[in-house]
Formats: sequence, structure tokens, C-alpha cells
Amino acid sequence: MFRQLFEPDSSTYTYLLADGAEALLIDPVISEIDIYLALLAEHDLKLSWTLETHVHADHITAGGELRHRTGSRSAVAALCGASAADRQLADGDIIELGNERIQVIATPGHTPGSLSFLCRDRVFTGDALLINGCGRTDFQGGDAGTLYDSITGRLFSLPDDTLVYPGHDYQGRRVSCIGQEKAINPRLAGQSRQDFIALMAALNLPKPRLIDIAVPANRRCGVDDATAPQG
Repeated sequence: MFRQLFEPDSSTYTYLLADGAEALLIDPVISEIDIYLALLAEHDLKLSWTLETHVHADHITAGGELRHRTGSRSAVAALCGASAADRQLADGDIIELGNERIQVIATPGHTPGSLSFLCRDRVFTGDALLINGCGRTDFQGGDAGTLYDSITGRLFSLPDDTLVYPGHDYQGRRVSCIGQEKAINPRLAGQSRQDFIALMAALNLPKPRLIDIAVPANRRCGVDDATAPQG
């Protein structure tokens, strides 16, 4: 089972994957928690994991609250500084979901701890690779050269027909593929590493509205310290 869910305030995509009665959510948003719980109940699913592609700056994760309500475990990159998570992920780790195996691919650059998740013929890229774009690199330890290496060296090495499901889209687009992004992504197609670094440096984007609230909260999995796992 697969569902792509959309939170309009931050234009965030959340993904529900299930095998048998076991489910996980990628990048859940706290404001949408009732939708997730209703969907799990409708399909008689047990939530085993919530996965974060990175520590988000534009919304607060539902991972901690879902852990409290469902007994699920949270997972985030070890480099994100989110010590409250149940599992600290690294490149090459495998997350088991029923009979499915989800591969962790380190794709730093947007943040040092950014991850992508590969499941069969689809890759969930968070803010590393977007449809016709990529994540910004001007805060949270971002680095344009590192992001270029992550996209061209890791994601673009996947088969061209691998489906790309991003963490956001602001124009209503829902899915792309590796071949399309290699061919026509305006930030990457035909661009050298130095071209890309210069392009990213010139973006001059506004500061995310919720960054000062969201980043500290997400390092606690979106919950107060009192409800975070101890030790």
C-alpha cells in the first residue's frame, strides 16, 4: 500500500507505505496527525516507524506524537542532532517493513544529515532533489557543492526510471523520475559543480518563517523533552 499525502501550509508531502498490516510514514506533519491516524485505522494498519529525511525548518514533525499515540518508533540521520529519535540512521542502513526493505541513502547538502529512502522502484528524496529543483543550501549547515555531489553521485546513479517522490512541491506536481531530472532539471542539467555552486549562492531566498521554532522542536521529534525517550 502506498499513499502520497499533502500538507498545504508548508507544501509538504508525507508518504505512507505499508506491507501487510505494518506501516511507516515518511516526513509526517503534526497538523495532519488526525488524518494519519484515521488512515491507519481505516486500513487496520500498525504504524511501526516514522522516518525523517532531515530536521525540517518549515514544519514540526508528528513523529514524537505518533510514537506517543501508536507506539511507533522514530528514525532520523545521526548527523541531524535529533537525540530524541529512537534510531539514528546512517548511509546504507536498512529499515524493514513487513517483507519490504527500505534502503537509507545519505544525500547531504541541504543539511548535513539529509537522507533519501529507496524502496523498490521509487526514491523519497526529501529536500535534496525536488521536481525541477533542489533544496536550498544557505542555512542549517547546508553546502551547495556537497548537495551537487549527493544528487549527481548518489541519486543520479539510480536507474533512469526510478520514481522521484520529493519532500515538497509548490506547483502541484506529485512525482518525477531520475531520467527526467537528469535531463531537464534547470539547476542541474548541463551544470558543472561550480556552475551549481554559483547558482545556489545567487538565490537570495527569504528565511523560512518557522525555522526558529521548527528546528529545535524537530530535534526533539516534535515533542516536549518530558515525552522524549530517556537514555
